[in-house]
Amino acid sequence: MDNKRPLIAHLCLFCSGAFWGLMAPVGKDAMLHGIDGIDLVSFRVLGGAILFWLASLFTKKEHVPVKDIFMFAAAGLFALVFNQCSYTIGLNMTSPSNSSIMTTSMPIFAMILSFFILKEPITWKKALGVLMGCAGACIIILTSATAGNAKVGNIWGDLLCMSAQLSFALYLSLFKNLLSKYSLFTINKWMFLWATLFIWPFTIGHVSAIPFAEVPMSTWWETGYVIFFGTFVAYICMMIGQKTLRPTVVSVYNYVQPLVSVSVSVIVGLAVFKGMQAIAALLVFSGVWLVVKSKSKHDIDRHDHSLAYEKRHA
Repeated sequence: MDNKRPLIAHLCLFCSGAFWGLMAPVGKDAMLHGIDGIDLVSFRVLGGAILFWLASLFTKKEHVPVKDIFMFAAAGLFALVFNQCSYTIGLNMTSPSNSSIMTTSMPIFAMILSFFILKEPITWKKALGVLMGCAGACIIILTSATAGNAKVGNIWGDLLCMSAQLSFALYLSLFKNLLSKYSLFTINKWMFLWATLFIWPFTIGHVSAIPFAEVPMSTWWETGYVIFFGTFVAYICMMIGQKTLRPTVVSVYNYVQPLVSVSVSVIVGLAVFKGMQAIAALLVFSGVWLVVKSKSKHDIDRHDHSLAYEKRHA
């Protein structure tokens, strides 16, 4: 089973990227037809909390010390409150294309923060892979824009979407040791509970003012997708990958999001496939491969220990 863990982790990260890739256009459409960014992020954290607490009833119970419960509060601030509020409200202000471009900054943040916080080396493979993936993702986004769907972005919305990526990169680097101690259901039920407690006191009045009878059913289906697939299932997949792989490897799967968005648009006839997009897809997957193949701090330490052992016994 241990030999299969890395493969399962990579597959899970791809799935989470795919669910999040669909969330931008789906969530944007919901916010154009009856609800706004504040409503959507409120539903998202509350729905996630309910689903993870229900799921935890069917999993092994874990004792969580009070200290770690408060650590989950801090993790929830970075992973959910700052991340989701910034991204969802930013998406409400700017275009889906611009918000997708901003997501490409997260692996760069994660690589730099992992260097300073976790002492993970920035190897040439890792740096080149991150930049190749970033270039490929930007090409996909820019070549998929058409006169019909290219809304002018908003600088404040763009900055909010970028700050969401920085917040999540901080979460990946700061809380890796905490997250390795517990199951994904224990982690998420506490993080989403804290996020709900942080957000709902400020948004309950706004949510209660929604004209529920006037909101079309399609908007509620789209909101349901964001809660169940874009939050519950995606976070399960992401956590499985996060427990096995390094923060930079986890973050580089962000580049899957625009790839999936454009691919689905082509399949359903909302966009056409262009030659540059094939090159961009190749850049994305090549970038992911290079980051995965780059040496971690553990690999370098193990290599140094092997050399020292060989010298002692030469």
